[in-house]
Amino acid sequence: MSDLIVIVYPTEAKAEEVRERLFELQKQYLITLSDAVIATKNDAGKIKLNQLVNTTAAGAVSGSFWGLLVGVLFLNPLLGVAVGAASGALGGAMSDFGINDAFMKELSGSLQPGNGALFVLVKEMTADKVLKEIAGYGGVVLKTSLDDSKEQALRDALQKASAAPAS
Repeated sequence: MSDLIVIVYPTEAKAEEVRERLFELQKQYLITLSDAVIATKNDAGKIKLNQLVNTTAAGAVSGSFWGLLVGVLFLNPLLGVAVGAASGALGGAMSDFGINDAFMKELSGSLQPGNGALFVLVKEMTADKVLKEIAGYGGVVLKTSLDDSKEQALRDALQKASAAPAS
């Protein structure tokens, strides 16, 4: 079962820095991520999700391939590519992998403009080592599905980093 962790950072750049660090930790087999999305809110109140996978583009590429294949069979490859790309892009836009987009947008409504919320879906992690690596970035826990003791440990570690004077 995966755990959801949402941490708010003062800027989108800081959230991106933490996401990159989590990817490095994944290469070291300390954490396994299912999804990692950064949500921001602009001055007009519009929520933007910075996702890892663009499902629309991936669907268009896949659809183009299958459309070309079917088009070759029916002796009209260009029409097959066009129809395949369009249907693949539509299917990709309608699919949602990882964390639900509507949920992320709803939760991000409470952000201040300019803040970045890092949504992470964690399959597995070596909690003590990962926590030690990300604690220095600070941040405020917005929501988790962790048990109470793990959530409190995360909150405490991030709070210590936020309270420490900048050097």
